[in-house]
Amino acid sequence: MSSQVRLRLLPSARCLFDEPVQVKVEGLRSRQVVTMRARSTDEKGVVFSSSATYRADGSGEIDLLRDPSLSGSYVGVEPMGLLWSLKADALHKRFQKPCALKPHVVKFSVHEEDREDRMLAEVTNERLLIGNGVSRVTVKGRNFQGVLFTPPGQGPFPAVLDLSTFTSEKRASLLANKGFVVLAVPVYTDKPHNIKQTNLDHFKEAVDFLQQQPKVGSKGVGIVSQSKGGEIALSLAAFLPGVEATVWINGCSAVSLVPLYYENQQIIPPLLFDTTKMIHTESGASIMQYGLENPLAEENKHSLVPIEQAKGRFLFVASEDDLCWDTKACMDQMVERLKHHGKENFETVWYPGAGHLMEPPYSPYCPSSFNGFISYVVLWGGEARVHAAAEVHLWSTIQEFFRTHLSCDAAQTKPKL
Repeated sequence: MSSQVRLRLLPSARCLFDEPVQVKVEGLRSRQVVTMRARSTDEKGVVFSSSATYRADGSGEIDLLRDPSLSGSYVGVEPMGLLWSLKADALHKRFQKPCALKPHVVKFSVHEEDREDRMLAEVTNERLLIGNGVSRVTVKGRNFQGVLFTPPGQGPFPAVLDLSTFTSEKRASLLANKGFVVLAVPVYTDKPHNIKQTNLDHFKEAVDFLQQQPKVGSKGVGIVSQSKGGEIALSLAAFLPGVEATVWINGCSAVSLVPLYYENQQIIPPLLFDTTKMIHTESGASIMQYGLENPLAEENKHSLVPIEQAKGRFLFVASEDDLCWDTKACMDQMVERLKHHGKENFETVWYPGAGHLMEPPYSPYCPSSFNGFISYVVLWGGEARVHAAAEVHLWSTIQEFFRTHLSCDAAQTKPKL
């Protein structure tokens, strides 16, 4: 490495996962062209990497806040491009970070142009999912299991149930950093093909548990959901009192695959999935959007969730390039349904060019991976750069929505690292 070249991450090389960093290089020759690289290993041991070519200014400096990438994993001015463009060498790999206790560690480095063996400087970025003072407790009820995240301080804090299709703590822990008590509960703890029905009672138990937490001060609870979790969130809002604010992201407006039961009775029959209607591509990944029965068809209306029964507010979020479900059409149908019943308890946001997997900001973009829901490798949709920008916008929108509709008397404090 060159003793003259310095690579810095500002304001600090240690930060929360959803915080941007300013990447700066100093000590290069005037107008020198170099390759910037990033590298990280996920919890499955899969290596992800990205690279971009930059030209230094007349003072031998590069600042990713202002300087464009000339070529590589992305082009143009993208201050966090080295993070969201991280990609595995193998096809169809999604960056796995299920546990909040382990930080996302990324090594940034500067190399002579197109010479990976000639490194000039490097620095390690430690991106924490859980801030100092936030507690993480594994919980197990009679019929649910999850992870509870509680902010530091006495509270009271707003309460949020985080519903993901499979076990994931990332979004829940990051929301706890912002001053929410969050219970992360997966829809599936077993393989989906082993599940014969979904019991809303199990998720009601999770809501009741959350409301009983001593630091919770909001009148009701919020729910944030994505994909399969979306229909569970809609059903909780429709059938349970006390659900004040529901975020639905790229889900379905109907119950899918298996029937929904509540208090030992089937309350909603399912839409079925036909794998023969999937579109297979040369990459080995399939488009599943056309496999699910049309929730908007007249013969399937009994599978729609009766969201007009809900007392709380909705935030509907749809990606227009979602290749799993036609989530924009589902969102439009729900809006029309609520309007038909004289309801105005909703907000909408949609993202052209974004795909199905909307994660907290600066997550590595995933175009395709194995879908445990249907046991196929699928295309998720989205254009990487646009998708990454949508994630940044959505993250702040979710927090604002919950703060507006789950307010508490006590001021919320930002945790320190």
